[in-house]
Amino acid sequence: MKTLDYDPVTPTENDSMLARDSSRKLVRYASSDLSVRVGDSEETVVLPAAAVRLLVDLLSAMADGNAVTLIPIHAELTTQQAADLLGVSRPFIVKQIELGVIPHRKVGTHRRILFRDLMAYKKSTETAREQALDQLTAEAQDLDMGY
Repeated sequence: MKTLDYDPVTPTENDSMLARDSSRKLVRYASSDLSVRVGDSEETVVLPAAAVRLLVDLLSAMADGNAVTLIPIHAELTTQQAADLLGVSRPFIVKQIELGVIPHRKVGTHRRILFRDLMAYKKSTETAREQALDQLTAEAQDLDMGY
């Protein structure tokens, strides 16, 4: 089994242009399996629809110049990897773990966080943030603050 490299791939300007063109062409096939001819050979590879959708998303992100990485849902992340994914500091992640907000397990003295648990945490914080903004907007409108 191949060890996955979670380091992001940052597209070059040429990569971004190719990705933009490719994603625009592939998006119309994103709801069905896709047969792809490999290079100049007669060999074809059939991609499942789910993989085609992921490929379109990946290419779209690259087209925007964003660094991308592929992480399986069952992957275990270090606290630093989790912090990098959320754009926060490692001490912040450790604090959330110690508060019991983010589930983890220990491997020796090292903490490991399941990717799916990290994404659940991210979703819950985004939901709470949206609710707080909605409440602030409602209060501003009730007070006739011109919003």
